[in-house]
Formats: sequence, C-alpha cells, structure tokens
Amino acid sequence: MTQITSTLRVRMGQEDAHYGGNLVDGARMLKLFGDIVTEVAIITDGDEGLFVGYASIEFLAPVYAGDFIEATGLVTRVGDTSRTVELEARKVIAARYDQSPSGADVLPEAVVVCRATGTTVVPREHSRAAKVD
Repeated sequence: MTQITSTLRVRMGQEDAHYGGNLVDGARMLKLFGDIVTEVAIITDGDEGLFVGYASIEFLAPVYAGDFIEATGLVTRVGDTSRTVELEARKVIAARYDQSPSGADVLPEAVVVCRATGTTVVPREHSRAAKVD
C-alpha cells in the first residue's frame, strides 16, 4: 500500500484561547485531526467520509495562542470501508509573551502536544476507490 499522509500547519490565534494565560483547549487539536482525517478520506475515496471515533487521545503539552502547530496523519490500516489514521500535533513555533506581547521562537525541536488514533468510514456507495486493499 502506498503511504497516505496529510499535514496541516496553523497558528493558534487569540480566538483559540479558551482558558487563562492564553491556553488553547485540547479540542482545538481534535478539530485539526478531524480536518486531516477528512482529507485522508478524500484522497482514498473521493468522499469526505464520516469520522467515527478515536481509539486513543493523549494531550502531552500545553498549547497557547500564538503557537504554530503542525498536525500530521498517517494511514496505518485500510479496511473495506474504514481507514485508521495515526495522528500527531507538534508545536513548531512557541509564543513568547515573556519577551514581548508579540514575541515568538522557532523551536529547535518540535514538541509533541497531542497524539491520537482515529477511524473514518466512507460508505461503500459514496466511495470512488477503484479497489481498496
């Protein structure tokens, strides 16, 4: 099977801050993962499919408004109508409010902030895949 991946890079804005200290809630990472899984379904089946659930979710480090997050998904299993995707979100730029109101640093090494495993299903009648392994 050809490796199927999807990657997004986005800046967390003030509108994403939900808690004190400009902390972004974990649900924002899950929204990114949902977009990745949707792209995977389009790549594999020509249809957005239905994200049916997570097998696991781990929140590993805080995310703040001003941080840049790179989220990636890798298809690890292709079933008849389902696709399992390993997901990871990494902080690649960190806001530095301690330096200035608009300060930020490119991180020398990305920090994993969230990991998850999710499954999407594309109903057979919606799939345009010629053949699914």
